[in-house]
Parts: sequence; structure tokens; C-alpha cells
Amino acid sequence: MEEEAAGLLKVIIVQGKNLVIRDFTSSDPYVVVKVGNQSAKTKVINSCLNPVWNEELIFTLKEPLGILNLEVFDRDRFKSDDKMGHAFLDLQPLLSASKLKRALQLTSGETKLRKVAPDCDNCLLASSCITYVNGEIVMDACLRLCDVESGELYVTIKWIDHPSSAAAPVKKA
Repeated sequence: MEEEAAGLLKVIIVQGKNLVIRDFTSSDPYVVVKVGNQSAKTKVINSCLNPVWNEELIFTLKEPLGILNLEVFDRDRFKSDDKMGHAFLDLQPLLSASKLKRALQLTSGETKLRKVAPDCDNCLLASSCITYVNGEIVMDACLRLCDVESGELYVTIKWIDHPSSAAAPVKKA
């Protein structure tokens, strides 16, 4: 018997900043996002070191656990794509925030659930808040790209509980 998914992890790749040059004067960047054994990628933005994707990638997960891996590549037409850095983020704080949301029985409005500081479990450039906003647990993050001279990736991560796992008590009239 197959287990039901616990929810959706939405990863919005907002933009990149100060990405490295991998062609003659620019790069043609795209982002590959991996979580567990699932992966998805953004569209390629040609000749741009400060690309704006605003692209939402959706993953179905049992729970928001594990590491979110993001890799930036420069698309090359005639040879293999060049690496432009990578970043990662531990999803554990989202799971904690999800449990806290349930414990507080939040169903609407906006509530700050927790803060995540830059540490060895993530590539955050600055502290990030996890907020409950109208049914979604939301984290905006600015990530420093690793193993590369420069580059930042701005992402928004949203966790939406599957309706059956977030069942709120039914109020009788």
C-alpha cells in the first residue's frame, strides 16, 4: 500500500545576482533543484549575470525533510554545461515550523514561526524568517553560491500540508 503524500514543497527560484562569467563576456544560467530523488530545472536565461527567473518548481513530499540542493549551470551549445556554483538548505526548520503551526492550530492570517540563522547546514547570507501565511509555510532565503568566485541565489520556499495531514478540528455551529 502506497503512503499518501504529506504535502507540496514549492521552490520559487526568484533571481541570481553577480553570477560568474563562463562564456566570453557573460553566461547563460539555469538552476537545477534537487530534493530527495526528485529534481527539476528552470529555463535558461541567455547572456545574463543577474537573471530573474521567478519560476516555481513543485515537489511532492511525505514531509519537508532532507536537504534542498540548488546548482547553477551555464548552458553551452557545443560542450557540456559549465558549473556556476551550488547552494544547499536543510529543510528541517520547515518541518519544525509545520509542527508548530499544527500545535498552534493556525488556519489563517500571518504568523512568524521561527528564524533560521546562517550556519553549516545552509548557505544563507543572512538570517531568514519562516512565516505562516494563509495556509502556507513560507521562507525567503538569500543563498551564497559555493565553490565559485561570486554569486547569490534568491529563493522562496513554501510548504503546503496535504489537506488530510493538516486537518483542523471541525467547529460545530
